[in-house]
Amino acid sequence: MQLLEKGSKAPLFSSVDQDGAPVGLQDFLGRKVVLYFYPKDDTPGCTKEACAFRDNFPKFKEIGVEVLGVSVDGETKHKKFTTKYELPFRLVVDDEKRIVEQYGVWGKKKFMGREYMGTSRVTYLIDEQGVIEEVWPKVKPDKHAEEILEYLEKH
Repeated sequence: MQLLEKGSKAPLFSSVDQDGAPVGLQDFLGRKVVLYFYPKDDTPGCTKEACAFRDNFPKFKEIGVEVLGVSVDGETKHKKFTTKYELPFRLVVDDEKRIVEQYGVWGKKKFMGREYMGTSRVTYLIDEQGVIEEVWPKVKPDKHAEEILEYLEKH
């Protein structure tokens, strides 16, 4: 697993969101984008992280920053997750694992002594020109949205 570095061009992608609507990074050029990768819809850590983004979403919107969540779950799971927790931002479907591989977040993980392939919890902040401005490789799900907002206030 090789994460992308600050200053590198963010790979463009095209997919659909939880409603089946087309979504791609190129749609957001001219705006900053928080592109957060998470392992799985409706699991404890992922729910905490999504709800923290939901609770802070008005602040992101106020400063003109888009929030996109990405996991390898499909449209149906994303839809249930956004409905259950009233998530106001889009979740990108990556069931073919193209985006997670492009962004270097797909790799070996360990849990309770077992190794498996999965998505690491990583966030990229992409600037208005499509360049990676910041990378958060280690994320605390419940505090991460606030951490990003603090960064944005300073930069």
